[in-house]
Amino acid sequence: MNNDALHPTELRAWLGFVVASHLMEQEVERQLKTDGGMSHGEFEILVKLDLADGHRLRMSDLARQVMISKSRLTYQVTQLERQGLVSRSDCPSDRRAVWAELTAKGAEALAAVRPGHRRVVRGNLLGRFTDEELQQFGDLVNRIADHLLEQRDGR
Repeated sequence: MNNDALHPTELRAWLGFVVASHLMEQEVERQLKTDGGMSHGEFEILVKLDLADGHRLRMSDLARQVMISKSRLTYQVTQLERQGLVSRSDCPSDRRAVWAELTAKGAEALAAVRPGHRRVVRGNLLGRFTDEELQQFGDLVNRIADHLLEQRDGR
């Protein structure tokens, strides 16, 4: 591994990534709070459940998909459950497993914030690229994500 200081080109890319990711997170968080009173983390949980078969996932699978600890997920799902956006139930085939499921109220809350979310993401990130640049950007960030997931999962 090269332990030398980051080259100016590397430093520019790294700092630009850090600033852009922080600012995007702040914009998304602001929009979700304004439009639906939810955090980005809560939104991500609702989206994962919405996309899942039957709109439900085992809590352990949901934790892996949203990339947070099981204890943090339990806290967030408890908050969503109190609001009636998610329900939990035991898994009949595995007594250790618990299902998290998107409720009708959760689907409505998600539908209410999605237009603003799309507007923020397109207006501040995806819409800044030409079609070709967007394809390249997708390829690059997915290469990074795949590498980090492989490291995390010990493959």
